[in-house]
Amino acid sequence: MAEKIYQGIGVSDGIRSGIAFVYRREPEPDTNRTVSKEQTEAEVKRLDRAVEQAGQEIDRLIARASETLGSGDAAVIKGQKTFLADPAYCPEMKKLILGRQYSAEKAVREVTDRYAAVFEGMSNRYMQERATDVRDAGTRLLNYLSGVQSSGLSKIDHPVILIADDLSPSDTVQLNREMILAFATRQGGKTSHTSVFARSLGIPAVVGVPEIMEEVADGETLILDGNRGVCVASPEPETRKVYLAKMEEEHRKAELFGRFASRNAQTKDGARIIAAANIGSAADAEDSLKKGAEAVGLFRTEQVYLSTKSLPDENAQFEVYRKVAECFGSKEVIVRTLDVGGDKEIKYLGIEKETNPFLGYRAIRYCLDRKEIFLTQLRAILRASAFGRLAVMFPMISGMQELAAAKTMVEEAKEQLRGKGEPFDESIRIGMMVEIPSAALMASALAKEADFFSVGTNDLVQYTLAVDRGNEKVSYLYDYFDPAVIRLIRLTADAASSAGIPMGMCGAMAGDPLAVPLLVGLGLSELSMAAGSLAQTKYILSRLDTGSCRELAEKADRCRNATEVRSLLQEYFETEIKEI
Repeated sequence: MAEKIYQGIGVSDGIRSGIAFVYRREPEPDTNRTVSKEQTEAEVKRLDRAVEQAGQEIDRLIARASETLGSGDAAVIKGQKTFLADPAYCPEMKKLILGRQYSAEKAVREVTDRYAAVFEGMSNRYMQERATDVRDAGTRLLNYLSGVQSSGLSKIDHPVILIADDLSPSDTVQLNREMILAFATRQGGKTSHTSVFARSLGIPAVVGVPEIMEEVADGETLILDGNRGVCVASPEPETRKVYLAKMEEEHRKAELFGRFASRNAQTKDGARIIAAANIGSAADAEDSLKKGAEAVGLFRTEQVYLSTKSLPDENAQFEVYRKVAECFGSKEVIVRTLDVGGDKEIKYLGIEKETNPFLGYRAIRYCLDRKEIFLTQLRAILRASAFGRLAVMFPMISGMQELAAAKTMVEEAKEQLRGKGEPFDESIRIGMMVEIPSAALMASALAKEADFFSVGTNDLVQYTLAVDRGNEKVSYLYDYFDPAVIRLIRLTADAASSAGIPMGMCGAMAGDPLAVPLLVGLGLSELSMAAGSLAQTKYILSRLDTGSCRELAEKADRCRNATEVRSLLQEYFETEIKEI
């Protein structure tokens, strides 16, 4: 067969070569059938049974996702259970069965399509992609109604490169990493849950590949390049040779970085930079330690709230925070207080829909308004501080008034614990995230009231450049190497240095290899990232000289656009980080 090259979107790095397995779903059951009046009660019972079975399967998937992906990604699967328990979703199906004599299958299809259409009609890209989660829940119900109980993907027993029209989040969770070398799909985007899961699982993936389902055959040899978003079917001998060399180089780098995982992170001239991990649960904490985390720069506590159907009480939260504190021992764990709102929806909190939720009632604004919820969390964190080295960090601080109010709440929580004789760390550090431009501009004043700063680049870029990070039409503008963003980081770092407080970063920029020399040059002392990036970051740090990094930061400050900054950093990388 002649060599065929397909271009898609690379969403998870890595190069793999193997035999294609073309996955085609079971045909959907008849969703146009109606029933007699006498059969409607039986149809409702069939639906109830399918909902029960689907819920049990989702519980199994949640457990699997928590083990393999961590609690943050597992929350996506939990979202399906939320749909099943929604006061309108399944009850609306029952109304159609009883009122219009729909079969259970027809009711599931109509209501699922209606729900999915609502999400697809939203302007926010992130919310649009939730339509996939609704359809996944609907497909699961249809499978149980028709007797198809598994996607079959978990039963693949030999190494393959998976080809599919699309993969749902629950499909991806079930992939056996030993057998699924990589996957390519006809549909999908860079920010979809399936793409995120692929990166978390470490499975190279390419999505959005037109015609691959029709043109690639079962058993055909395939090379998938997740770095460049390319699939090569029936590669010529010369192509195989080129990609074999690339795979050998990839393996060499993985071995090289792996040797640095257990070492302390520092530059070649001895400057100590803490390589920390972003986590969402005790399971994440254990995994990050295995991968070389020297601290936790961001503990996303909203995952504690997402894992329950109602507000977690103080003791439930305390147990989670205590486990993480004990896991890290003398290593610091920065616990971010509840960051809800924006694209993080927790239904039982009852936050009303807003026209622009990213600029609305979220994070510290919500907590300062709902003081009992905030105090409950603060008491739980403080109590857990007696079992390790915890620090408290407030999200979305826009200025002095919010920081002062949040610190007052901490003091109130301390007084409440003292009144009960509960032990806690009296000297616990209190810091804040810098993710709003106003906070960066007021950093000199804020630094006198905070024990540390941590830059959240994901929101800082969004607010500085007025770019919705989930909107693909303007995504080309979303770039943390934009000079405006870099200048705000520099301003914040200079203020922290003058006040004698440390500054870290816990946004996506901290885990970008290209950004590491720049961040060292700007004066950051901690970089917090996904655990999988720690070893590579430690290696890069070992190749750096702080004086050279400072010169690099000065040059970046004079750049006029993100393209110039990237070119500067790429040139520096190629000349200074030679052995990589």
